[in-house]
Amino acid sequence: MTRSARVVVIGGGIMGTSLLYHLAREGWTDAVLLEKGELTSGSTWHAAGQVTHGLAHWALGRMNAYGVRLYRRLEAETGQSVSWHGCGSLRVAYFDGEVDFLRYTLSVGRGQGEPMELISPEEAARLHPFFNFEGVKAVLHTPEDGHVDPAGAAFGLAKGARDMGAEVRRFTRCTGVERRPGGEWKVETERGDIVCEHVVNAAGAYARQVAAWSGYALPMANTTHHYFVTEPVEEFKTLDEELPIVRDDMTYSGYIRMEQKSGLIGIYEKTDPRTIWDDGAPWDAEHELFEPDYDRIMPFLEQALKRMPLLARYGIRREVHGAIPMPPDGQMLLGPAPGLPNYWCCCGSHVGIAWGPGAGKYLAQWMVHGAAEIGMREFDPRRFGPWVDREYEIGRAKEEYVLRHEIPYPGRQREFGRPRKTSPLYERLKRAGAIHEEVYGWERPRWFALPDQERRDVYGWRQPDWQRAVTGECRAVRERVGIMDLTAFGKIDVSGPGAEGFLERMAANRVPRPEGGIALTHFLNERGTIEAEAVIARIGAERFYLVFAAFFEQRVRDWLVQHRRADEAAEIEVVSETFGCLALSGPKSRAVLGQATQTPLGNAQFPWFTARTITVAGVEGVRALRLSYQGELGWELHVPMDGMEAVYETLRRAGEPHGIADFGSHALNALRLEKGFKGSAELTNEVTLPEADVMRFCRPDKGDFIGREATLDSMRKMRSGALPWVCVQVEVEAGDADAHASETVYCRGEHVGQVSSGGYGFACGKSLAFCYVHPRAATPGTELEILVLGERRRATVLGGPVYDAANERPRMEG
Repeated sequence: MTRSARVVVIGGGIMGTSLLYHLAREGWTDAVLLEKGELTSGSTWHAAGQVTHGLAHWALGRMNAYGVRLYRRLEAETGQSVSWHGCGSLRVAYFDGEVDFLRYTLSVGRGQGEPMELISPEEAARLHPFFNFEGVKAVLHTPEDGHVDPAGAAFGLAKGARDMGAEVRRFTRCTGVERRPGGEWKVETERGDIVCEHVVNAAGAYARQVAAWSGYALPMANTTHHYFVTEPVEEFKTLDEELPIVRDDMTYSGYIRMEQKSGLIGIYEKTDPRTIWDDGAPWDAEHELFEPDYDRIMPFLEQALKRMPLLARYGIRREVHGAIPMPPDGQMLLGPAPGLPNYWCCCGSHVGIAWGPGAGKYLAQWMVHGAAEIGMREFDPRRFGPWVDREYEIGRAKEEYVLRHEIPYPGRQREFGRPRKTSPLYERLKRAGAIHEEVYGWERPRWFALPDQERRDVYGWRQPDWQRAVTGECRAVRERVGIMDLTAFGKIDVSGPGAEGFLERMAANRVPRPEGGIALTHFLNERGTIEAEAVIARIGAERFYLVFAAFFEQRVRDWLVQHRRADEAAEIEVVSETFGCLALSGPKSRAVLGQATQTPLGNAQFPWFTARTITVAGVEGVRALRLSYQGELGWELHVPMDGMEAVYETLRRAGEPHGIADFGSHALNALRLEKGFKGSAELTNEVTLPEADVMRFCRPDKGDFIGREATLDSMRKMRSGALPWVCVQVEVEAGDADAHASETVYCRGEHVGQVSSGGYGFACGKSLAFCYVHPRAATPGTELEILVLGERRRATVLGGPVYDAANERPRMEG
């Protein structure tokens, strides 16, 4: 017998039960959860169950803080025991980089209103007299952290969902998921089929197998994790309060806490991590555990016992070695599956007890309302593309497991499986000193090492050694001419007789009317918040060229394909690997390009913000866009991929008399900050165009477009001073450490906002940042303070860019 439902959630662990609960809270009670066995019988039941506020990540911090609040009230709400223990926690730091990480965590957490403080080892020893703090330099104390019974939490969420009208079916194994011709999903089970509008893959260790039923190669592997419970500890029996959890990233790479009156030691070993079920988890596995691998984890276990020698006197009475899901970058898979309308992922969480409540809450918002109230880009499954294969998934999962307890330095790169996608210039630039970064699988130059610098990336919270090299790159662009390989851009052609009308309906700005016109625009959802930013160039009567950040490729394609109406004759083609891209920028860029093309380049023949299809260095079909994210005279040359080397070498030779230099993304970020150009960190699904202060790229009077009514409402709020926040740029007296992202902003001692992005302007010699602040703190000249590495640094709201405020440089004759 076939029945119907609005939503089917596959998987009865913490992620699935949380989503069902929060969908019901949002009003979607016609929802069914299917679990092949008993609830929590996968990874959830054997979890250690800790939740911490101490995260240097804005969105995950919000999720964890919500999880603590939910676990505190869930038992009273549902009557189901969840056993919340609010014991607090301590995270220890042994060297300066770790201490800076704790200071940064404090800088983020304070803005979320979470109590935390940096304390001395002596103060920490008073809170936990049994831990050995020898060699510890600082400790982050988060007093409202704790742990919960994982199974009880999931059962409580399931009961709460049922109480609101949702349905839970245990012992109902799914056998297939198929999209029907009408767009609905048919979920096949051993007890009959269910036809639904939305299907959610919350299948934990089985998520990849479930996704394969629908043709989706979900990027994930299952790693294994150990923790151990000791015999009862006599010294714990007389304690009036539970000891705080102690997290130690360096010595034993894990956590130690009380488990009733016993000790519990968890290890994330940094040598020889393992995956399990690489070819698929067995369907009959229930409450599965594996034999402990003492040889693998013993060095870390020994370190744990040195740090808490009291536990060495007691034997181990329980060994837990179970599977945990791990995506290639360690972040959850939370959002739409690529190319599959109304197929959602709620999986890939290796710390599901901490992340599950928030994951369910914000994914439910996304499903019901079209967007969540926090940024979800880092969790969007569409951040991975077809360049991910099984070897990459497994190798990266192991790498992420090791990095779980390493310092998350800004911009830290993963190395396994690189390179995946390269432009034809990759080896040439590498020989020239390029240090590359991975962006949506592409290798993009980040900076170019000087002759006396080691050719490897350098990480740190404070201004690192690569600044010397990047300063030179920035000055070359500002004073002479620079060239950068930007092949990693996402690129889409939209063509056909209905292309113009279709894009007018999709874009907030007016689509270019004359051939050769360019528009910068944003795609909005119905709530008026930003899905993506794109440049649209009209390169033919019925052909438009869209260029956007690399990691938006699948997101933008899906957005266009899924919103195209049947009567709109518009073809959508991804051409990201058809065209490479070179940015040529600086006051000498016209002179350099002029030696490689016969096309007139003067302002009259090739004006600012126009596009031409030209021949460069004998390579035909080059799409030349006169624009510059660097704020200088310049062009983006979108070159047929097989012509990239010829164009680059010709421009390099032509530029030598002018002092041409390669530059990378570090310099690009610094240059855009000097020009006051907002980036992807400012333009998210959290904000509307008025809040982001980019209404100059919107034409609400042009007619209907997706998000228009919400944008008009946001404009009304802007005029009445009722916006919750607005984006401003500030200059920071930062000393030797710049603001990075998510740091807390104060005005007259009151918390008024957070940093969205920041860095150092090497050409202007200023530390700069963008912040979202309350409108009362947004007036130019307003004095603010930003919590940079735990210290309040003075900042001033700017009234315009610190460089070329009149925007004359890009339009110069030169």
